[in-house]
Amino acid sequence: MNPRGAKAKVTVREIRPEDAGDVAELSGELGYPVAPPDMAQRIHAQLQLRDHVTYLACVDDRAVGWIDVGITHHLQADPYAEIGGFVVSGEVRSLGIGKQLLARAEQWAAERGLRRVLVRSQIARDRAHRFYLREGYKQTKTSAVFTKEFG
Repeated sequence: MNPRGAKAKVTVREIRPEDAGDVAELSGELGYPVAPPDMAQRIHAQLQLRDHVTYLACVDDRAVGWIDVGITHHLQADPYAEIGGFVVSGEVRSLGIGKQLLARAEQWAAERGLRRVLVRSQIARDRAHRFYLREGYKQTKTSAVFTKEFG
């Protein structure tokens, strides 16, 4: 991997099942730890979805970031793209990799005729919020999130 501050040669491509180890590690950095075999199952299931994609950013053939985007359908709104997860390794942040991933996700959405991309970000992620604002996103609401576990 290139040293901090060097211009990284980044390749952005779609995720593959063999990326599970690197992707699981990055998911842990995001705060959602997962075992590589479980991540491999998730990747396999997601690859079957027609209106969903995950892009990987790779440096020296190692995944250093990913963005997961899909089409969301609700009765109260036209379909839109929603970023479900987005992470860049702490080792290579602020090198433009996140910007490249975000641009590719936006391009995917535009290619499908979508006119809006939505992203949710935890209130404590100030650095991520500043990134989205720099990239032209507007904060449109603050919400509470409720979850109910089954089983």
